[in-house]
Amino acid sequence: MKDIFVGESDFKIIRESNSYYVDKSIFIEEFINCPYKVMLLTRPRRFGKTINLSLLRYFLEKTEQDHSVLFDGLTIKKSDIFSGHFSKYPLIFITFKDIKHSSWSCCFENLKILIANTFKKFLYLLDSDQLIEMEKKIFKNIINGTASEVVYGNSLQLLSELLCRYHNQTVIILIDEYDTPVHTGFQHNYYDDIISFMRNLLSGGLKDNSNLYKGLVTGTLRLSKESIFTGLNNLGVFTCINKRFNRCFGFDETELKKMLTDFDLSDKYSTLSKWYDGYNFGGKKIFNPWSVVNFVSNAESKPEPYWLNTSSMEMIENTITPNKKFLREELNDLIEGKPITKIIYENMVFNDITNPRSDLVWSFLLHSGYLNIIKEVDSHLRRKYELQIPNREVRIIYVELIEKWVKNLFELKHLETLLNSLKNGNITIFEKHLKMICLEIMSYHDFAGSPEKVYHALVLGMLVWLSNDYVIRSNRESGYGRYDIIFIPKDTSKQGIIIEFKRIEEDEIVEDILNDALKQIEKKRYDVELKAANIKNILKLAIGFKSKSVFLKQG
Repeated sequence: MKDIFVGESDFKIIRESNSYYVDKSIFIEEFINCPYKVMLLTRPRRFGKTINLSLLRYFLEKTEQDHSVLFDGLTIKKSDIFSGHFSKYPLIFITFKDIKHSSWSCCFENLKILIANTFKKFLYLLDSDQLIEMEKKIFKNIINGTASEVVYGNSLQLLSELLCRYHNQTVIILIDEYDTPVHTGFQHNYYDDIISFMRNLLSGGLKDNSNLYKGLVTGTLRLSKESIFTGLNNLGVFTCINKRFNRCFGFDETELKKMLTDFDLSDKYSTLSKWYDGYNFGGKKIFNPWSVVNFVSNAESKPEPYWLNTSSMEMIENTITPNKKFLREELNDLIEGKPITKIIYENMVFNDITNPRSDLVWSFLLHSGYLNIIKEVDSHLRRKYELQIPNREVRIIYVELIEKWVKNLFELKHLETLLNSLKNGNITIFEKHLKMICLEIMSYHDFAGSPEKVYHALVLGMLVWLSNDYVIRSNRESGYGRYDIIFIPKDTSKQGIIIEFKRIEEDEIVEDILNDALKQIEKKRYDVELKAANIKNILKLAIGFKSKSVFLKQG
């Protein structure tokens, strides 16, 4: 049995070490046959972008080393693509995955080093009489780190021209994780600087470049044309929504089952489906490859949130904030496993994503791997989709964010007492702590007398902290003014709970509203689902919010 080389993204190292490799060489054929000269291909992080670019590099790059043995036993070896394109092209490969710096000056210095190292791979050009002295001088300045920012911005165009002239063959340019420095620049306030530099660099190498055979750029997001890809009319964009390339990233069901069989783990398929399945790339069911590989390589074969642990959640936390009312309400549905329907945009600008009023957050979460498409909804002019949390692993990040919000509002000891008293049916203690929490929160968090944030935090807290013991169902009719929540205990000997929340206006009688809420529970037969689950003991509660006060009545 072969070992799995976890975290290695160099195709040559993996093949030469005889490590386990899921054959993705179909990607080479897809790349060559794609009708676009320049492609932008987006996928979530850790879904195989870097290793696939490495695969392309070792296949296409013209080199004195014979890399054909690396492709023995792979699908591409049987294709006509092999004889027509193997080891044919001068190739420029740059990855920006490690360009993560807290200031533009540090970022630019490292960009200079990255570009200089790329040029150093082609030092033989300096010995060629096909370069004029001025070109050689610029080449040396780039390597020495003394060139201007303008020259570094034009370096891709220059290097492709020199290589094409020397080899008399058009060039392939592969750019990996182009948006990593853009993410970092946005977080550390040099967004405009990095956007300007990347625009010049990529446009110079990819726009109307007669020295280029094909170019490929990978990343997590497609940033708006106005940001980086201005004028790239020859750009083919392929996101997780598109069918083309849908076989090339992540593991499909057949690949996963074969891997589990090879490692004598076939009985773990159901577990992996719950934890790492749920992605839909262009209509194809996909498993998270990073988490699957870590699971299979773990001798204990215990599911963990491997993918979530590989990156800072700062951008997600800045995007999913409790300040967005619509987010709080939609998260109720997502946490409960319900789908939400949203328009999905392919073009994005970071400033728009983090705008409190922006609906682009759903597009960001989808393309970043934190949501998944169930199906397309007929929306005539714009793409509208049903979305859901893809699997148990990703659900953890939503739960952690909600826990953080709730803890920022409630003292944890009060919340635990509140929820434990609800579970145990001790309504006197539940009511006491609920009133105390609401009074304190509304006094110290300047909610201007509105209980809305407290209400949503309370509901989200229930969904998160009680989900281990209960299946939780909710049915909003009109915001939190008409909202019931039902707790179905997983242990049928335990008590089921139905809560109806009501807003009480100043001119309304509290007792009447609470009685109406209990009557609504009876009239709409909210207890049917509990009885169907063979729950005998059912607690019915009406909770009313009136300014900074909270009222409760048991049915």
